[in-house]
Amino acid sequence: MESVINITVMDTFSSMIIGAVDQIKNAVVKIDIYRSANGKFRPAGSGSGFIFSSDGLIFTNSHVVEGADKIMVSLLNENEIEATLIGKDPDTDLAILKIYAQGYSVARLGDAGQLQIGQFVIAIGNPYGYQHTVTTGVVSALGRTLQTQSGRMVDNVIQSDAALNPGNSGGPMINTDGEVIGVNTAVIQGAQGLSFSVNINTAKEIARQLIQDGKVFKAYLGLQLQDVQINEKVRQHYKLPNRSGIFITRIEPDSPASRSQLLEGDIIISFNDKPVSNSNELFKGLTDRHILSVTNISVIRHTELLNFIIVPAEKK
Repeated sequence: MESVINITVMDTFSSMIIGAVDQIKNAVVKIDIYRSANGKFRPAGSGSGFIFSSDGLIFTNSHVVEGADKIMVSLLNENEIEATLIGKDPDTDLAILKIYAQGYSVARLGDAGQLQIGQFVIAIGNPYGYQHTVTTGVVSALGRTLQTQSGRMVDNVIQSDAALNPGNSGGPMINTDGEVIGVNTAVIQGAQGLSFSVNINTAKEIARQLIQDGKVFKAYLGLQLQDVQINEKVRQHYKLPNRSGIFITRIEPDSPASRSQLLEGDIIISFNDKPVSNSNELFKGLTDRHILSVTNISVIRHTELLNFIIVPAEKK
């Protein structure tokens, strides 16, 4: 009897994954890049991406298309189309491509702000050139700031244990409803068994700026961060509207944060006089061009509520 129940549970679990993948599979693409040498185009790498608009706009990673003289996109039906690079942002490892074609579906973009640690997630990509490989895992941490192999800091990263391999870069991380909640990236240095995705809410803002302006404006504080829960007694004592905040894990030397009174271990709860519950809300505040001036920031330090000022700098 127990084995019958286990099989039923497993079948339900499998059906959930299959259903989620089925909703997005025709939006996931393989990306091949070529460099020109002696008048010929030579293969120079591959990755993944996904179509997120009806007019053929594609998310992928910036490092996937770095140095490309020609970019080819393969759909699941094996149609191969040359793509145009709309823009890229190495700081978030995101790039936007555009294709003019038919025969694809459009991925639904979810809200990463609703993600919870322990939530089930699914990664889709083209590791080692094998199209549409699916792996699964759970969310391990949210709102992390992590360092890429080139030394850049990427904010608002989702950490999971879904296996990613070379070629998965740029593919979607989806929830069990088939909605994209992250863009997978394989350039972040991490321990074995961990994988990282750029939060889709951050990706939406980057896409808006790249499509509208062809470049990204982002102010810089010089903080490494992780989203955390605020102690309930502290929250109630100060009547805070937010249940979570942003824990400062590291302050970078010679940065706006290093010139402020912030300390590692502080939990940011307000920025520019607005409550912030997670890294994405802070990120949105830093994409406003008016932020490059003296700005208020509030933190919880141990059990104290402290108010400081900080002067964000434009990230070059």
